[in-house]
Amino acid sequence: MAGGITDTGELYSPYVGLVYMFNLIVGTGALTMPKAFATAGWLVSLILLLFLGFMSYMTTTFVVEAMAAANAQLRWKRMEKRKEDDEDEDSSSGVSDSDVLLQDGYERAETRPILSVQRRGSANIFEITERVEMGQMASMFFNKVGVNLFYFCIIIYLYGDLAIYAAAVPVSLMQVTCSVTGNHSCSVGDGTKYNDTDKCWGPIRRIDAYRLYLAAFTLLLGPFTFFNVQKTKYLQIMTSLMRWIAFILMIILALIRIGRGQAEGHPSMAQLSGIRNLFGVCVYSFMCQHSLPSLITPISKKKHVNKLVLLDYILILAFYSLLSFTAIYCFRNDTLMDMYTLNFTNCEIISVAFIRYFLGLFPVFTISTNFPIIAVTLRNNWKTLFHREGGTYPWVVDRIVFPAITLIPPVLVAFCTHDLESLVGITGAYAGNGIQYLIPAFLAYCSRKDTQLVFGSGTVNKHLSPFRHTFWIVFVLIWGFSCFVFVTVNIVLSESKL
Repeated sequence: MAGGITDTGELYSPYVGLVYMFNLIVGTGALTMPKAFATAGWLVSLILLLFLGFMSYMTTTFVVEAMAAANAQLRWKRMEKRKEDDEDEDSSSGVSDSDVLLQDGYERAETRPILSVQRRGSANIFEITERVEMGQMASMFFNKVGVNLFYFCIIIYLYGDLAIYAAAVPVSLMQVTCSVTGNHSCSVGDGTKYNDTDKCWGPIRRIDAYRLYLAAFTLLLGPFTFFNVQKTKYLQIMTSLMRWIAFILMIILALIRIGRGQAEGHPSMAQLSGIRNLFGVCVYSFMCQHSLPSLITPISKKKHVNKLVLLDYILILAFYSLLSFTAIYCFRNDTLMDMYTLNFTNCEIISVAFIRYFLGLFPVFTISTNFPIIAVTLRNNWKTLFHREGGTYPWVVDRIVFPAITLIPPVLVAFCTHDLESLVGITGAYAGNGIQYLIPAFLAYCSRKDTQLVFGSGTVNKHLSPFRHTFWIVFVLIWGFSCFVFVTVNIVLSESKL
């Protein structure tokens, strides 16, 4: 779930944008979805998946609307600045009292006649041509408390993202390498349950192997947090190609096994105890709102952008359903792994060693390329949160402290637990809930209010969300806050039973 997808200046067609959005959304979260489906039951999972997909689509249109409103605001401010500069050049007298009053504030009554002329002369004031990130939109439409809450939410989400990535790579390496030694050869997916204290190589336990891999992962990729890295086009093409080969292989192999009558899965219809993790996994798996400015802005023709996004969500829902249903009917519930790719490292599932290792190590390659980018994104968010206008950070704070507070916490979390389903569930249920539901709803509400104040009540945003009634914003906010309460209560009750 990395941030920027393309450089601002590189325009592409709406269909290329559709592919980019699909690739952005369908990521690591999809690999944890099959087990979450099996845990919650197929009927409950399907209903929740469809509902959360609909909610994510709605809030995506809210973000697009806020982006258009932010572009309009920036154009208005530039027009006003040019107007003031022209007046200063034409004026040969001193500064009047009225000039002092107009210098720093909004004088809405004075600007509306000028802007109404602008509206009649141009229908493109709400055109999305300038990339305005969510942090900048929060600064434009929220008060100081709202801005701080936004950065707190995005930082917690990115920490969760890094913890998931830091755990997923060592888990994959541990499962693959420990299963090809001794008596465990080819047995990752055979239903054998291993404890962390089981032997891996000689005296080395599985948990020791995991932590050794985690240390190596941190030493190899951690230093990138201290520098600037950028996602190149060729790296994106390579990781996208690997992802699609892996997903298609898993679906085909599961379908072949089902078609041959070798399916072992007998999923239940509903298990309410599994809803908490399923909710978090689904929210995490639909996450794209924080990257929409980088994704939508370069699209050359944005007239039907909401329809394009809807088509993408329909395709993603179909893909998630196909992946999860083939998984839960192909494998028994108790044999489904946190990382679904590991189910295909069993010799009985696939006899070709290269494919087994490719699927088993697939998360290692793709996650390793994203980890430095997300780490740098988190580091930059920390800097922005504590940024002082006109001030600079000391070298030690800028180059040592910020990278350190970015890297150390997620590595410590990964050191303490490698339960990927819970990590994804908690990250999605809390920070993901805020980014995907609450922040877009507040952005839509505040941007509409500000747009009416600046441009007048008759102004229509050309990218206004199809869910334009205030009811939908209230509905999303109630849903988001209810999810916080539900997940918290569920965790408390689960812990009390233990």
